[in-house]
Amino acid sequence: MRKLAPDEAALWARVMATARPLRAIPPPMRLAGPVATPAAPVQVARKTSSATIPTRLEMDKRVQPAAPSTPRPGTTLDSSWDKRLSRGIVTPDVTVDLHGHTLHSAHDLLEGALDRAVARGDRVVLLVTGRPPRPESERPHARGAIRAAVGDWLAGSRFAGSIAAVRNAHPRHGGVGALYIILRREREPKS
Repeated sequence: MRKLAPDEAALWARVMATARPLRAIPPPMRLAGPVATPAAPVQVARKTSSATIPTRLEMDKRVQPAAPSTPRPGTTLDSSWDKRLSRGIVTPDVTVDLHGHTLHSAHDLLEGALDRAVARGDRVVLLVTGRPPRPESERPHARGAIRAAVGDWLAGSRFAGSIAAVRNAHPRHGGVGALYIILRREREPKS
């Protein structure tokens, strides 16, 4: 990045004097070199009206984010689960292989498998999808389309609230071509 010329630095200082931050930020760093002070402050004409414009804080108080209508898959597990998954110690209760399926048939197969797994009380589903698309690939992906869609499918699934976490599989279970879907344990209602 090039340094500002003295006249550019003076102009920038005048602009910064008229700027109003959206939220509290630390003071800006000093510019290198001497900065000429402007001879007269710049006056900015502002329109005035009888209606007052609410501040950002007032607007934030009025607009509350809506609660998500569908539960999202969880993202955290306790450390013992993460250790067991990373070491490949966990044995999947069921394996779902999506190789050779179209996007539509793979989605249907995944929904059916999750339905049966939740009904049986399974904890770990091994989902074999194939390798993910290459980082340099652009949508639509030439390969890895199922793997690319799985995250959206799980987030939009009726079982999203039953999913505790999704992790990459250990190499003995398929490595980057497979995922562990950890299902939440059903809690007994307290009586």
